[in-house]
Amino acid sequence: MNYRHAYHAGNIGDVLKHAVLARLILYFQRKDKAFRVIDTHAGIGQYDLSSEETQKTGEWQLGIGKVMKSEIPPSVAHLLEPWLGVVREMNPDGSLKLYPGSPALARRMMRKQDRLTLTELHPSDFQALSDLFEGDHQVKTIHLDGWLAVGSFLPPKEKRGIVLIDPAFEVRDEFDRMTDAIVKGWKKWSGGTYALWYPMKDSRAIRRMHETFAEAGLRDVLTLELNVGKSGPDTRMLGSGMTLVNPSFTLADEMRQILPWLCDVLHQGPGASWQVTQLISE
Repeated sequence: MNYRHAYHAGNIGDVLKHAVLARLILYFQRKDKAFRVIDTHAGIGQYDLSSEETQKTGEWQLGIGKVMKSEIPPSVAHLLEPWLGVVREMNPDGSLKLYPGSPALARRMMRKQDRLTLTELHPSDFQALSDLFEGDHQVKTIHLDGWLAVGSFLPPKEKRGIVLIDPAFEVRDEFDRMTDAIVKGWKKWSGGTYALWYPMKDSRAIRRMHETFAEAGLRDVLTLELNVGKSGPDTRMLGSGMTLVNPSFTLADEMRQILPWLCDVLHQGPGASWQVTQLISE
């Protein structure tokens, strides 16, 4: 599976990832103290939905496109507003032309004391990312393999923050890399919040990752799933999951309100489902 961000911006995976990221950032802002967001696979930061890449797949139309066209119940709308508010700000004429990747979403939500560290390995993607945030003293862009970022930048000097890991899944051992990075990162900074995104296509790899986390002694691990149909190794991506280490204590209940609605709006066929599971207790 090739998951270069430009081809999949705004799709069903981004819907889950960005709804969660926005809730995490909002929770960190309950305290005045600064925090840092570290995005290890940052992409280009924001996306033109009329570009050749996004038009080639059209996946955003089945993700953010459906969400923005739907009538959202007030209780869910309140929880999604931090994310969808940024989407609307970027499209002031009411159309849907630009979509914020995780970097643009995080940056637009940050306060003046907060910081953002972005790493990206793909040369042209890094150049676009660097250009987007040129001159922004709250953002640091680094041309680096994202897996090295976890070992190099932890703990951040703020001692508070979120590590978002959203790799391309272009290689077979991506889950092994993710598992190793989180275990090593957690041992360096056990108090950080780690948010891992992945496609729901290899249940064995996901289960193996979770078992390793338990064996390594990680605590307070939450898992989320949003499936719009039944996907597998030989199908297109119809679902994605997130594993969170040290999530905000409000997140599980928030996602129990958000995910049923998203599942209903985004479903594409049999097998649509959602799940919130406390994998490892505090």
